[in-house]
Formats: sequence, C-alpha cells, structure tokens
Amino acid sequence: MRVIFMGTPDFSVPVLDAIFDGGNEIAAVYTQPPRPAGRGKKERPGPVHQHAEALGLEVRHPTSLKGEEEQAAFAALNADVAVVVAYGLLLPQAVLDAPRLGCVNVHASDLPRWRGAAPIQRAIMAGDLRTAVCLMQMEAGLDTGPVLLREPVAIAPDETAATLHDKLSLAGADIVRRGLPQLASLTPQPQPDEGVTYATKIDKSEAKVDWTAPAAHIDAQIRGLSPFPGAWTTVGGKRLKLLLSRVANGAGTPGEVLDGLKVACGDGAVEISRVQPEGKGPMDAADWLRGARIAPGDRLGDDA
Repeated sequence: MRVIFMGTPDFSVPVLDAIFDGGNEIAAVYTQPPRPAGRGKKERPGPVHQHAEALGLEVRHPTSLKGEEEQAAFAALNADVAVVVAYGLLLPQAVLDAPRLGCVNVHASDLPRWRGAAPIQRAIMAGDLRTAVCLMQMEAGLDTGPVLLREPVAIAPDETAATLHDKLSLAGADIVRRGLPQLASLTPQPQPDEGVTYATKIDKSEAKVDWTAPAAHIDAQIRGLSPFPGAWTTVGGKRLKLLLSRVANGAGTPGEVLDGLKVACGDGAVEISRVQPEGKGPMDAADWLRGARIAPGDRLGDDA
C-alpha cells in the first residue's frame, strides 16, 4: 500500500518500522517540528523525525495542516491510507478525506474508555486491570471513530506508565502489521455510547502524593506517573520522586515511615522500591535509604 505515516514520539517508531518492513511504500512521514531541547535549547528533531531520516524517507513537519497549500500537498501524495500514531496536530476534514481509504489511528486504550491525550497514565491511575490498542478509522471527533481492530493488553500489578507504554507501542506495531493488508475488507465497529471516559492531559498538580488517600490509590498514582512527571513527596523540605511501589500491609499516621520505605497511607500502606531524590538520578530505595537518615516514625510530606 502507499502510506502516509504521521507520528512524533518514541511510541510511534515501532509502528513506522512495521509499515516499512511490511513492504509498503511510504509516500512521506509527517511529524512535529523540531523543538528546543537541552541546556543550549538547540532545536532537536523528534524520535520519528530522526528514525524516518535514517530510513531514507521524506520528512515533512508543518506547524499546521489547516492551510489550503498544506492540504493540497498532502492530497498530492495520492496515498491509499494515512496511519496516525501520536502525531500531535489536528487533522482537518480535508486531510481525513484525502487518502483513498481515509486515515486510521493507533490509539493506546480500550476505546471508548480513555479517549484523549493520556490513556496510558489514566488507565494505571484508575486501577484498570486491562487496556488495549485499537486501530480506529479517524473522524472529526476526539477518538470517536469506529474500531477496525482491537488488541487487548493486560496491566500487571507492578505496571508503570513506562512499561505499559512499551507494551502498547509493540502491540500497536503488531495491529498495523496485521491490519494494513486487509484494511479494505475490515468491518468498522462503531464505539458504544456507554463506557466513554476521557484521558485528560496530566497536570503537574496531580503528582503530589496525599498520604491520607488509600494505599491502592497512591500506588496507582506512583506507577501511573512513572517516570514522568513522577509522583512526589517531600523529605526534609526537599522533593523525592517516587517511581515504583506496591501495596503492602501496615498501618499508621498517613505519611509515617513504618519500616524501610514502607509508608502508611489513609488506609493501608505502600512500599516504595525506586525513587529519585531532588537533583539526582533514579535509584533503588534501598540505596537512597543508606544515606537518607530516615527512621521508622519519621513522616514524609513533612512540609504540608
């Protein structure tokens, strides 16, 4: 098939590879423009941009697709389909209609649950036991289009946003690898009206741990925000990011250290196994504890 690929972050790269390795003709790769990054704020192309260039593909990075000139350039590619994976720009109707088979989107949730920007984090934070990758026919609404293929993915008890991201990225590549050859014959399944939820963008204000919450909630918050932006608490007035945890037996005053880095919550306790102190890199909690001078009875979140 003649394909336009549209994606930007690491999540999208395996899907691009699946299309490329499947013998399809990639007419062009659309991605977000290079962004300032690093200490020098030098413009740096994103992961898809870099990977597409390494494959020798044409890369386009318009700031918008709303203009007639950009839409005409898109239509002139005469593609059979556009595959969209975490692209980051709104696709106007003229763009959606341009390819012969329209535009399909790889969405990292069990639609209609978790439509929107942060489905991976929201699924973990909500305590979901499973999610999915969907290949969806795109339309003007936010992730409202009919589903062409669905691949269920289990959420493990120790799942973080990082590990689930990688699982779903590979599942997305697989669903595109299977779906593209039979795309014209797939039967679109309209999404039901029941069960719709929205995965709103993560706000930094959600990252501070409230130790009065139940242990299950805090554990899901920690894992769902790991590694970025990272759930955090304070120790001695300094921030400590909490990157990996599990629900544990124990009780005490919310925020009280019970043993090691087992911490009492409003109901139950969580055991923290990986942290990132302010100004330092991630490390195992046991390594941090050796120099942290934390003892049972101390409280985290002591600046609240």
